[in-house]
Amino acid sequence: MAGSSHGHTPAAWTGVIIAFIGFCVAGAFMVMAEPLGFWAGMVIVALGGVVGLVMRSMGLGQPKNVHPVHRVSPSPQPAGAEG
Repeated sequence: MAGSSHGHTPAAWTGVIIAFIGFCVAGAFMVMAEPLGFWAGMVIVALGGVVGLVMRSMGLGQPKNVHPVHRVSPSPQPAGAEG
């Protein structure tokens, strides 16, 4: 989406990077046939989601009520209304 900043926040980037590292760890241990390492990687993936949510609750994520794609005009007046 052009003009969208969805997901471009520190919370989103950090959560995705941690989850990606967990995915790589789980994949490597799956190839090595080590179930304990695989599940450790899956825990890291889940940890990425938790870290992202915690960071969002700390204010490092995108605000809930404001989405740049939905903001068409800066004024709350309907289009064509002169004020």
